Amino acid sequence: MNTGLRSGQLAAAAGVNAQTLRYYERRGLLAEPDRSLGGHRIYPEQAVTVLRVIKAAQRLGFTLDEVGELLEATHYGRRDTDAGLRARAAAKLVEIDAKLAELTAVRDTLRAALDAGCVDLVECSAHPSCPVPFDHEGRDLTIAETETGGRCGC
Repeated sequence: MNTGLRSGQLAAAAGVNAQTLRYYERRGLLAEPDRSLGGHRIYPEQAVTVLRVIKAAQRLGFTLDEVGELLEATHYGRRDTDAGLRARAAAKLVEIDAKLAELTAVRDTLRAALDAGCVDLVECSAHPSCPVPFDHEGRDLTIAETETGGRCGC
């Protein structure tokens, strides 16, 4: 008799649903399980750990493709440092820092739009002093255009 976890037991233990197990199997993230005599999937206890690793990596911003590469780089005691966690984490940090910079700029622009009294994007687009980054033929604002006291004018 096979010992291990059936699909529902594994899904519950890892906090996913049974369809996720099958999807991860198809993607090669989770090894295809053994079958019971009745044809039920029987997963090894280690599958819980693998699923928790997958979910943790996703929360850290790794895509499923990247998770697969991370898992592949560490399977069977083979440690590929170029594809391993340290290298991937460093690259992910650079990516996240860039996204944070972009989000900070968006946040600052939205604050400036609120402070400037912008109420209508179409109307604001006609005012070069509006802080929303409309393309005004690529020109910089003149001092006269910015002397509206930070108000958009719309």
